[in-house]
Amino acid sequence: MTKRTRAMIRGRWTMLLSAMLVTFTSQAASPRPGSFNLMEASIEDIQSAILGKHLTSEQLVRMYLARIKAYNGTCVHEPQGILGPVTTIANAGQINALSTLNLRPATRKALGFDSRKARSMTDAIDNNPAMPDAMEVAKELDRQFATTGELVGPLHGVVIAVKDQFDTFDMRTTSGADAPYANDRPPIDSTFVTRLRAAGAIILAKANMGEYAAGARSAFGGTFCNPYDTERSPGGSSGGSGSSVAANMVTCAIGEESGPSIRSPSKNNNIVGISPTQELVSRHGMIAASFMNDRTGPMCRSVADASRILDVIAGYDARDELTAFSIGRKPWRAYTSFVTTTTDSQPLAGLRIGVVREYMDKRLFTVTDVESIDIVDRALGDLTKLGATLVDPGAGGELFQGCLQKYAPHVGQAAFTKQFPQLFPMDAGGKPTTDHVPQLVELYFNSSKFPPTSGTNPNVGPSIRGIGPQVTTGERRYMMERYLTERGDKNIKSIQDLIDKSKFFVAGDESGYMDKKQMLITTNKEQTLDIGIRLQNRFALQQLALQCMAQLNLDALTYPTSNIPAPKLGRPNEPTVNGRQANAWTLLGQNGFPAITVPAGFTTQVYDRLFDPNAPKDAADKTKLEGPVVARLPVGIDFMGRPFDEPTLIRIASAYEMQTRHRKIPPGFGPLKGEMSSQVR
Repeated sequence: MTKRTRAMIRGRWTMLLSAMLVTFTSQAASPRPGSFNLMEASIEDIQSAILGKHLTSEQLVRMYLARIKAYNGTCVHEPQGILGPVTTIANAGQINALSTLNLRPATRKALGFDSRKARSMTDAIDNNPAMPDAMEVAKELDRQFATTGELVGPLHGVVIAVKDQFDTFDMRTTSGADAPYANDRPPIDSTFVTRLRAAGAIILAKANMGEYAAGARSAFGGTFCNPYDTERSPGGSSGGSGSSVAANMVTCAIGEESGPSIRSPSKNNNIVGISPTQELVSRHGMIAASFMNDRTGPMCRSVADASRILDVIAGYDARDELTAFSIGRKPWRAYTSFVTTTTDSQPLAGLRIGVVREYMDKRLFTVTDVESIDIVDRALGDLTKLGATLVDPGAGGELFQGCLQKYAPHVGQAAFTKQFPQLFPMDAGGKPTTDHVPQLVELYFNSSKFPPTSGTNPNVGPSIRGIGPQVTTGERRYMMERYLTERGDKNIKSIQDLIDKSKFFVAGDESGYMDKKQMLITTNKEQTLDIGIRLQNRFALQQLALQCMAQLNLDALTYPTSNIPAPKLGRPNEPTVNGRQANAWTLLGQNGFPAITVPAGFTTQVYDRLFDPNAPKDAADKTKLEGPVVARLPVGIDFMGRPFDEPTLIRIASAYEMQTRHRKIPPGFGPLKGEMSSQVR
């Protein structure tokens, strides 16, 4: 057979396969009645429909795009444009969750999306064949399935949104900023994005985010809103990731947190978020806010789906040195295998879960905290019904305080003594004026000498609500400059370039939005890198928490993800009270402990914070409360465990989820015409 003959045969086979693919795709252009329901569709639902030939990946992408077209519009009034002042819109019917769509120009225009959603602002032609868009990726998945009858990987057909903080080689990446990169596409993917693609996932969009990883607004993407109340925050800074999942615009999303930025938006959007052990998932290819705090994790509508994503993205990456700690510490079987599916009435029998009452003491906080605490209190009864043994000190009690009082002084060392000059006197230069060692020894044996753990005194004794300062120098600047150097853009080479060349949204003193330009200016002033106190505090907290868990023989901890429901957009944050911050409990998670957030129910009423024009000029808090107002807003419960013990958390969270089923579709973001209205089982 000649080369020409072989080439002709190959060409005919290619034409035949193409014809077969067209026939297969056209036959599956719309789902058979009863065969697939997009609303709340899980990964298992999607892949079962594909395997049953009720659905193609291309059709799935088009269905999600239809929802994006219907619900992803501007959700606030912008009379002076995207960078000017904004006001909220009640029942806007839009959430502005996704800032960039992975569509080539012709496809984007044909589907009715404007140029602001283009996958690149610097490549208008966008015709590189090595850079397929989401529709082309979906068609290729369909071609391979039509040829082999098998899924290409564990995430075949799963449609993902990625927070704009993470690099995607085919879509612009600016961490929400309107910054004039010469090439707004980074040269390569983040490591976890590469793993998602290899597993068959379709990266459909970049999620809107709090610019440079804080808040609910960005200069490029604009303000984004909560689908359960469009006048409220979806959570910072991964709010676009969370709300896009909640409104069924994608199957799952990827978020990042240096504080609570996976768990807070998961709570606000009534979804599941996994903040894994910090060293478990690579952060390479990220416009980072922190070296020691940043974590990458999945956000989905179920524990099972989040676990499937974690199976793909977890593991060592030479480009993120912290992941070296994960070697040999992943479970011997898939994370998904720990999802509770048994009909056993007590699937959590044998597990001991500690209740962190320090986070639930109503006496220490305000009326804004009460209903969330009550909802999580009721969740404890569900855990007991599931067979778990709760180690609960009871209302007003403290799970860890006795243990902490014994070990915190010597574990914290200088960080502890500097926090309490009334016990450990020092001169202006920080040099001890008395012998501190005898006092530390006495504290070890006599906890009655320990400082009080509540009150208005700035030297309140430490509790698990907040132990010592974690001030660092140069960390954000170092991470951002390192990222920009590696990216190698010709126009944006430094933070100073970002300051000088970017556009910034208006952030007045009482706008409720952070001044991002000033944040960069402050960051750029730091001239050395010193994260020593954070490293020391991280070691101290891990030792303390692990020791206390061991003494109480605990497998996991539980507490409200946050005591404060989603706040109104543009309003001031709830002031910190006795270690309780506005967004979510962060202390242990920031220091390497994994946590899973699961829907726990909804509020009936909330209190809102607003600026008080009559507050004294020298007042530390210039805000006041209004309310209560009727509001049905999501509440989340956290399950936290030892580093690398995600399997136990997945077991607990999935059992609780299966028992309670608090996940609900946000009103006003239901099925479109042509989508089936009944929920997937």
